[in-house]
Amino acid sequence: MSLRIAVLGATGVYGRHLLPRLAAAGHRVRALVRDPANAAAAAACGAELAQADAFDPAALRAGLAGCELAINLATSLPRPDAPGDYAANDRLRRDGTPIWLRACAEAGVGRVLQQSIAMIHAGGGEAWADEDTEHPVVDAGIAADAIAAARDMEAAVRACGSDWAILRGGLFYGPGTGFDDDWFARARAGRLRLPGEGEDYVSLLHVADMAAATVAAIERWPSRRALIVADDRPVRWRDLLGHVCALAGAAPPAPGGRSLMPSFRVGNRRAREALAWAPAYPDYRAGLAR
Repeated sequence: MSLRIAVLGATGVYGRHLLPRLAAAGHRVRALVRDPANAAAAAACGAELAQADAFDPAALRAGLAGCELAINLATSLPRPDAPGDYAANDRLRRDGTPIWLRACAEAGVGRVLQQSIAMIHAGGGEAWADEDTEHPVVDAGIAADAIAAARDMEAAVRACGSDWAILRGGLFYGPGTGFDDDWFARARAGRLRLPGEGEDYVSLLHVADMAAATVAAIERWPSRRALIVADDRPVRWRDLLGHVCALAGAAPPAPGGRSLMPSFRVGNRRAREALAWAPAYPDYRAGLAR
């Protein structure tokens, strides 16, 4: 069934992978963007452009008018090759989300789909986590703040009056994310380092698989559920970055690098079942093939 869908954050890497898939599925997309002049990729996919800011209720209401589903992908995360601000991203999640949700309700949007992060399940070391697992985050700094902001964001979504769904994505990599390109560049330059000793787990997700899962969620709506969307095989950093170095023809990475996040090893069983979805890139070896 074709839906009119509003997408906030449509010009980010996730949005750039999602919009062509929404168009291919027959949906009519309205991209809510701060600067339409920088939304050529969205327009090329056939999306209608509407100027709106995440903190401007009136513009959001106008952009959402007539839409049946609203998707919030808005982030301000730094990438290796692009600017960003962790504190601004936390504010966007914590303070911007309630504004977005109120605008959705006032515009009469029946369903909202929220991007979140599987890292909210971090802190369990080697233990597997699912959607019911929540560890206290004891490490200070960027990751703790990001996890707290994501939890507040999800709480706002769960408390809203609309029908909602939340997709908790693994750590994105793939075209446009900048992460794997940065790993390979540092490996070739002999500057790639393991976070600490490289023993922690990371649950990855190719950004194309997140876009595919989002389309599947629209088709098989997981009403009032939060689902982990990650690949099949979480990996220790030492194995992941060691593989990158092997592909790059470089020496194995040395330990002692900075750690930006706690260990998280999450399972995707519920998303597979609820969405009839499976990752096209089941692990880092498939996703990094060159």
